[in-house]
Amino acid sequence: MFVDEIDIFVKAGDGGAGCVSFRREKFVPRGGPDGGDGGDGGSIWLQADRHVTTLLDYHYQRHYAAERGQHGQGSNKHGRSGADLVLKVPLGTVVADRASGEPVGELLAVGQRLLGARGARGGRGNARFVSATNRAPRRADLGRPGEERWLHLELKLLADVGVVGFPNAGKSTLVSRVSAATPKIADYPFTTLVPTLGLVRVAEGRSFVIADLPGLIPGAAEGKGLGIRFLKHAERTRLLIHLIDLDPGTGRDPVEDFHAILRELGAFSPELAHRPQVLVANKTDLPGTEARHRQVEELARATGLPFFAVSAVTGEGLAELMRDVAGRLELP
Repeated sequence: MFVDEIDIFVKAGDGGAGCVSFRREKFVPRGGPDGGDGGDGGSIWLQADRHVTTLLDYHYQRHYAAERGQHGQGSNKHGRSGADLVLKVPLGTVVADRASGEPVGELLAVGQRLLGARGARGGRGNARFVSATNRAPRRADLGRPGEERWLHLELKLLADVGVVGFPNAGKSTLVSRVSAATPKIADYPFTTLVPTLGLVRVAEGRSFVIADLPGLIPGAAEGKGLGIRFLKHAERTRLLIHLIDLDPGTGRDPVEDFHAILRELGAFSPELAHRPQVLVANKTDLPGTEARHRQVEELARATGLPFFAVSAVTGEGLAELMRDVAGRLELP
């Protein structure tokens, strides 16, 4: 199961209480106060991990608490601080406070950390309160409560290239042919229910990440079909491959399909609609596609978009397409 959005409750550790104690030893006059401080509570951190690809683990456990600080003791023994708790999340996770909606931050690099809840300070023991006018203080601080709150975690995939288009346009087949990714492929709409990432190797030392994004339909920006649940995964892509289905059996107008997808991208994010695109006509291996091929080619000229005609099934034109995409990403 692919989980890309979840709420979790985090509770940082409470601080330990300070101690009220007086040194009392035989033959040791005027021992004085020796109460130690309480330890600090542990904090909760979120850390990006390349080996974590989904928020599924947080679906089964929603509440997390860090260790509390230990109480201070006599003989100036300070309490041990509580251990921090580190929660591993996928690269591309966006963290926000659920109550206020205020963003906490994004985790975009391996090992990057965000503070989810800060541990509380431990209380002071009575040895801290000695003064010239108070040689035997009988007070100590209680440990403070650790921070607690609900956090909203949202995963937005980190991919260089996103493949968009109507259901059954051949997005999954294309990604499976140019990378080692194995998305589900079938001849019915919405075969792909989760985004799939693949690594495309163009040449030695030249590669980029491509994302197979589930099919869009009119109204997706309002939640129809798979809706905004997967539109958000296109936000971080640097370039879009806009796949047009040449199959005459669909009965759809390829030019209208193109504009319908653009409208959905624009409704979700105006900036996303202006993301650099490569227009790709797929299924050139099918008979009777010549007229639709010419329509899409004329559309590319009218819009000024680079155009490629490919067959994801046979592999025709895919190598040239991937080389062009790599060049547009300005890979070394």
